[in-house]
Amino acid sequence: MRTIAPVTSPTPDARQTELWHGLMPFAATLGIEVLASGKEEVRARLAWAEELCTAGGVLHGGAIMGLADSAAGTCAFLNLPEGATATATIQSSTSFLRAVRNGSAEAISRPIHIGRSVIVIDTDVVDVDGRLVARVTQSQAVLR
Repeated sequence: MRTIAPVTSPTPDARQTELWHGLMPFAATLGIEVLASGKEEVRARLAWAEELCTAGGVLHGGAIMGLADSAAGTCAFLNLPEGATATATIQSSTSFLRAVRNGSAEAISRPIHIGRSVIVIDTDVVDVDGRLVARVTQSQAVLR
């Protein structure tokens, strides 16, 4: 089983988290924290919370997708070509691989294609032990 090392520092980037929450109110509603934010990689974390769960104390897939979409959208935005102003998710494919029943989920988003009209981002979501929870591939439209 492949594992991905979660960020070792539990300290979120408070400035980036505040910025995300201002620009994406849904990220604030979920309680997403930004761990790292750059063109090559964006990392964000969502703490397990009972109010974000489905039956059996499992973190809801919608909450995991909210985390993944927020990280991927930010990664796409940071890679916008000159003259572009924003992105919008136009396609998203998710494979859920394991449940999150405690701790947190961490999204790691990386660009796999940066074009003039579409940016494609791969996002791995891992649990606190670095085990793959979900893999998300998104196409983001480049808006001008």
